[in-house]
Amino acid sequence: MSTVPSHPVEQNLIPWLLERLEQEAGADPLIDALRTRIQSVSLGRVRDGLRGKWVGHPVHPLMVQVPIGSWLSAAVLDLCPGRSREAGLLIGVGLAAVGPAVLTGAVDWAELGQRQQRVGIVHALANTMAAGLYAASLVCRVKGHPTAGRAFGFVGLTAVGAGGLLGGHMTFHRADGADHAEEALDVLP
Repeated sequence: MSTVPSHPVEQNLIPWLLERLEQEAGADPLIDALRTRIQSVSLGRVRDGLRGKWVGHPVHPLMVQVPIGSWLSAAVLDLCPGRSREAGLLIGVGLAAVGPAVLTGAVDWAELGQRQQRVGIVHALANTMAAGLYAASLVCRVKGHPTAGRAFGFVGLTAVGAGGLLGGHMTFHRADGADHAEEALDVLP
């Protein structure tokens, strides 16, 4: 088990903050209640499907590609004059894809360890904020306020980036959903 430095000077700031988040127990009662509720939903074999048993790894990372890709593409179009309508279409596609991403993420999250769940709850909050900002962006565009729509979109993209950073931390630093058994077999005689 690694120790967390007392000051970020001893380590890069972002990894230090992530380590602190993993140790923050303030949201544990909420996390416990959410985990229990998610695990109590009777999904039967659908739960295995949502967790990616059929493909051998979690499907949540795949499911987030549509909202993230759509929203990033919308940001690129927003940098081009007169492309707000096309950007709005992409924002709508991203919003439509949020539900499956949330569902697969929630089912995976409910099976994680406590440290990952602490990061995961903030990951979910960042992405919820992003979806809300993109919904506001779409409403502004539909009502004929493209400048406000672009502003909400760019702030939403920032929230998606923060959510992605947290998701990447859980996946790669904490090895959420990673199966290292095959690697271990390669080093055995």
